[in-house]
Amino acid sequence: MAAGKEIRGKIKSFENTKKITKAMEMVAASKMRKAQDRMRAARPYADKIRIITANLSQATPEYKHPFVVKNSGTGQVGLIVVSTDKGLCGGLNTNVLRVVTNKMRELEAAGTKVQAVAIGNKGLGFLNRVGAKVVAQATQLGDVPHLEKLIGPVKILLDQYAEGKLDAVYLCYTNFINTMKQEPRVEQLLPLSTDRLSQSEAEKQAHGWDYLYEPDAKLVIDDLMVRYVEALVYQAVAENMASEQSARMVAMKAATDNAGTLIADLKLVYNKTRQAGITKELSEIVGGAAALGG
Repeated sequence: MAAGKEIRGKIKSFENTKKITKAMEMVAASKMRKAQDRMRAARPYADKIRIITANLSQATPEYKHPFVVKNSGTGQVGLIVVSTDKGLCGGLNTNVLRVVTNKMRELEAAGTKVQAVAIGNKGLGFLNRVGAKVVAQATQLGDVPHLEKLIGPVKILLDQYAEGKLDAVYLCYTNFINTMKQEPRVEQLLPLSTDRLSQSEAEKQAHGWDYLYEPDAKLVIDDLMVRYVEALVYQAVAENMASEQSARMVAMKAATDNAGTLIADLKLVYNKTRQAGITKELSEIVGGAAALGG
């Protein structure tokens, strides 16, 4: 019964794996709900600061912040790549890094050099493997994104754009749609497009007041523009974390189900092997008894 012993060992191994994947599924489900709540809680702040920024930028036409001015001729572009620190989340990182690869090829084909900021270990490892120029990184963010950990690395690209050293800055992340669907995206962060700073008629009527600036309009708008861009990056990281936990929960559930299927198949093979061994032993006993009786 050497074959039977080997099969029992495989069954035990798969049962242990199933326990681990089931536990990881439950942990991911718990973290997913918290990440989704955090992501949804950040959206009203991003919407409100967008409305105020749009109103201020239109109310002060004599001053244009560098973030809304289009640069050209530098031959340099910045990429902010948001990924996860850990694996076991299905094709989440693969999908967003594929989109990043396509964007890098498109830019390089146009003769543009790319500088990257990596947020997350998986993105950092990928950028290092492809030989991209990584100017800053933020890893080991944990389960809760902290803005103070993101500001430093991202500020390098923001400052370079404000100084006219970059033509554009793009934000690459995974957008959370629902538990079963997450969508990789590449969005232009800078210069801020008119779509981001546009206002509906209802918003114009609701926020159509005049502002008194203290100390002056330039300082207020400068600070507000930076806060707005930081809010966009924070929202992208929050969306990516919610997507990560959802993808991990789905991946671990699939792994648990597959382990259960394999265990059932192995038990069937084991029972057949055991039955064949018993039948063989009975045949040998009957044959031996017949030989003795004859």
